[in-house]
Amino acid sequence: MNLANKLTIFRIILVPIMVIIPFLGIKGDINYIPIEWIIIDIIFIIASITDKLDGNIARKRNEITTFGKFLDPIADKILVLAAMIMLTEAGRLPAWIPIIVLFREFIVSGYRLVAVEKGGNVIAASIWGKIKTVTQMLAIIALMIDINGYFGMLRGQLTNGDLILNIISSTLMTVCVIATIFSGWEYVKNWKELFKD
Repeated sequence: MNLANKLTIFRIILVPIMVIIPFLGIKGDINYIPIEWIIIDIIFIIASITDKLDGNIARKRNEITTFGKFLDPIADKILVLAAMIMLTEAGRLPAWIPIIVLFREFIVSGYRLVAVEKGGNVIAASIWGKIKTVTQMLAIIALMIDINGYFGMLRGQLTNGDLILNIISSTLMTVCVIATIFSGWEYVKNWKELFKD
């Protein structure tokens, strides 16, 4: 197994570790941010870095494998959705956001499956897809240390929190949702051609 694939597997292993942290009963905070969420955030950042690294390493070493092509996008989805569900459970993210992300991923995965089966070309990542990926990771990183949650300042929840951080995390997540919808639409608008038979 090559290094890129090992990094992908490592990313998947980090997810259950991230999920277990809230159950360990870690107490204390730094500037009102619970230490357990700082640890979760660090794990998420490390996992996100491996996402960037494994693709670069595979291309640089010419070690792109079928296993890597299969597992890498799954690892990304597991990481992002696990983090979003944790934020939803903590009351920092409304449930409709991970639902939109999940809905988009099902549409894209289904489209790609049919396209490959029919011998067609899979749509290359659009600018919306790239914006979605970047803002998604940054928004999650910010929300994990933003105790007020998605637009907490509008709900009167800005207690012991940073207004600037809340604006940044909420804006990034909003851009992420918009990019998620538009990047999903790139696939939907091609359905007529894909299913013309």
